[in-house]
Amino acid sequence: MELEAIYGAGFQPDGRDRDISVLCLYDTLTGKSEEIARFSQLVEAPQFTPDGSALYFNSRGLIWRYNLADGTARRIDTGLCGNCNNDHVLSPDGKLLAVSCGDSVSFSRIYVLPAEGGEPRLVTEKGPSYLHGWSPDGSTLAYCAFRSKESGPDIYTIPVSGGEERQLTRESGYNDGSEYGPDGTIWFHSTRTGLMQAWKMGPEGENQTQVTFDDNLNTWFPHVSPDGEKVAAISYHKGDSEPWEHLPHKNVLLRLFDPNGRNIRTAVELFGGQGTINVNSWSPDSRYFAYIKYELPEG
Repeated sequence: MELEAIYGAGFQPDGRDRDISVLCLYDTLTGKSEEIARFSQLVEAPQFTPDGSALYFNSRGLIWRYNLADGTARRIDTGLCGNCNNDHVLSPDGKLLAVSCGDSVSFSRIYVLPAEGGEPRLVTEKGPSYLHGWSPDGSTLAYCAFRSKESGPDIYTIPVSGGEERQLTRESGYNDGSEYGPDGTIWFHSTRTGLMQAWKMGPEGENQTQVTFDDNLNTWFPHVSPDGEKVAAISYHKGDSEPWEHLPHKNVLLRLFDPNGRNIRTAVELFGGQGTINVNSWSPDSRYFAYIKYELPEG
């Protein structure tokens, strides 16, 4: 898709906006990937709609819905939220969309709006707050937040209606990427033991348990499939970045493993990183997961 077709004539890209973004689906039954669409600008963080008919993603501060049947992309009206990052999540019933958006108060606060577009409602008064998860019962959002200059991010939850936030992690290091599995368990990644590793805990922060124990990889964004049987995550090679850095333009791995951390295998090797799978991108039938690989433009 060309820039003019999406943003209109006269759009001027800058920075990563010139990345060529390739939207792909990985089939866990065949072990093969299929290229679905190519975009001539930066596109990040695909997420399936609950009915499996479309993918939501972000591009240049806006949220888009990509129709899988005919390959068309439609911009979602996010009202005052015109600076959305790649931390967006659809509600379990698909009726609402939560976004992390930079505003005059903070680099990122969380808003909720109708999935088809409409006026956003602020959920987190404090920032920076970066959304990643929506509870299976639809009542709660999970996110990472910076609340002290002396520490890295910790994981919090808050009612979708707003109110008091609840801090779930207090360990040193970088605690991020919190999202819910189908059973209500919260999955996240953390540097508390050195390299970035996948972790999980109960919905109240109880029983925090390390799941991956890699010696040469930093593993981010563990995404549990809807059937609860598989986890997909993105891994950086040790030395390509600091454990807390989620950088673009790196040779990375998309790996699958069981919820207990066993049976780890590499599904895809690609040029990507930031934007590839920031949010849960499993299809509702747990067969596919969506991801984005990147190519650098010539010249």
